[in-house]
Formats: sequence, C-alpha cells, structure tokens
Amino acid sequence: MPIEDVLLDLKNKIEKNLPAGVTITDVEFEGPQLVLYTEEPRKFADDGNIIRNLAKELRTRIAMRPDPRVLATPEDSISIIEEVVPKESVISSYYFDPDSGEVIIEAEKPGLVIGKHGATLREITKQIGWIPKVVRTPPIKSRTVKNIREFMRNNLKERKEILKTVGRKIHRECTSKDQWVRVTALGGCKEVGRSCFLLSTPESRILIDCGVNVGSDENMTPFLYVPEVFPLSYIDAVIVTHAHLDHQGLVPLLFKYGYEGPVYCTPPTRDLMVLLQLDYIDVAAKEGKKSPYESGMITKTLKHTIPLDLSLIHI
Repeated sequence: MPIEDVLLDLKNKIEKNLPAGVTITDVEFEGPQLVLYTEEPRKFADDGNIIRNLAKELRTRIAMRPDPRVLATPEDSISIIEEVVPKESVISSYYFDPDSGEVIIEAEKPGLVIGKHGATLREITKQIGWIPKVVRTPPIKSRTVKNIREFMRNNLKERKEILKTVGRKIHRECTSKDQWVRVTALGGCKEVGRSCFLLSTPESRILIDCGVNVGSDENMTPFLYVPEVFPLSYIDAVIVTHAHLDHQGLVPLLFKYGYEGPVYCTPPTRDLMVLLQLDYIDVAAKEGKKSPYESGMITKTLKHTIPLDLSLIHI
C-alpha cells in the first residue's frame, strides 16, 4: 500500500476514535512518531487521554501539532507563560517555532514548568495554543550545549524534512514474509575499541554503535567494507548506546561515505557525542594525524540525530 494511502487510512481511523467536537486537519509521519495537526490544540490539552487512547488504539507514538492560525503571538505567549509558571523555575529563554507550533522553554528547574503529571504544560497549551517543550538550563555554562541547541533551532525546517523521510521509511509496507534476525560483529569483539554490530532482518539493517579504536592506527575502524554493510546507503538506522569514542567516534564517517539515515541516542549522549567528536579531530590535527572525517560531517550527523529519552520504546 502506498504511504499516502496508509496516512489516509490512519486519518480515517483517528477521526472515528476522536471525541465529539474534536477534529484534525492532517496527519504525517515524523521520524518514529505519527503527528496530528489540529486547529483545536486546547481541546487536546483539556483531555490528556485523547492522545493516550489513540496511541493505544493505533499502537504507535503520537504527537500533536497546532495549526499556526490558532497560535497566540510570541509576546502575548511569554506574558501568559510567566503568569502560569512559578517564578522559582527561573526561565532563562524562549524560542518559538511557527512551523512546528512548539515553544522551547529553557529553565533552571524544568520540573516546575512541567507541573504534576504535566498539568502546567497542558495549561500553557490551553491558554496560548503553542506546544511547550522544556529543556534544562545548563548548571555550568557550556558553549557546546549552547551551540548544539542553536544549531538545532536554526535547522528545524531541514530536520523536519529528514524526519518526514525517516518516518515514511519506517512505516513502509513489509515485503517479506520471512522472520529471522542475524547479528554480525564488525568490531569490539576480543578487543577494546571500534565497537560495531549489524542487526539484520529481511526488512532492515541497523548498526549498533560505530566506534573508533583510538589506540591503533592500523585497526582503527570496524569492518564497514563487508558485503552485509556496504554500500552504506542500504543501512536503515544507527543506534548509539553511549558517548564513548569506542562506541560512536566514527558515526560521522558513515555520512562521509553515503549514509543518509537517522542516528538514535539519548539527549545527553547526543551532546557528549558532538563534544568528543570535535575533540577527537582536534587532537588528531595537533598530533599531525589525518582525521577520518571533517567537522562538516559532525554537523550533518547532528542534523540526522533523533534523541529519545532513556527507556522510551517505539512500537
């Protein structure tokens, strides 16, 4: 079934399961989740069970996006947020993204912005229409974290297209009736460094980690040239388990040689990954060694990174 037909079928199912008086204008895949667009974000905020029940019925993660026409102005929104959120949260900045209908709130105490069971977030949406996303203000000023957050904000439109492409690929129709799983060790076995495993099924191929062996010049990279892996454009996703260089140091190299898919990790791993990769190529330059990739590949990796909270499962 074409992906457009899948989306139309999902939209029809959603409309049948929505409470009376609640409507949606469109649906779209963005990365591993299904996004609903609506002109009535306040009704969704009033009843937190709407999204929960839909996710349970459709067995997929669902996010809601408001139509830009129903959003309050940023100026009015800031005034309302500061009335709703306790001053003890110490909000340091706001960023409004009209394309996604999200307002990113940076605060020293994000728990106070979220409220008990997300009550404060729902109240913000009810009053201004925007969907609030809360991030913690770094307790120690970090240029890396600041630059990463600015980079992500400045590339929201491109990232949205990347997420759309990834989402449509994830939800494509299965073509094989076979059911098997194979794990191939590409590095990190009987050695310390260059950890890399390939998880294969009849429908997909996923790399788990892609690290560097920093202690060896001859055996620095995993076996990425084997037939199961190459060409890299055939890889569907990369999962980074944590930020040590021996697990993620060569992820940008994948993009240098043709990979265009998503990189999944937790938000802290994403930030540490960028920091360590930049440090890795800087140290290589100071030691007179040729770096396996340039800083441009690190920023491309960041564009394709989809951060997921720890223990979050996408069905």
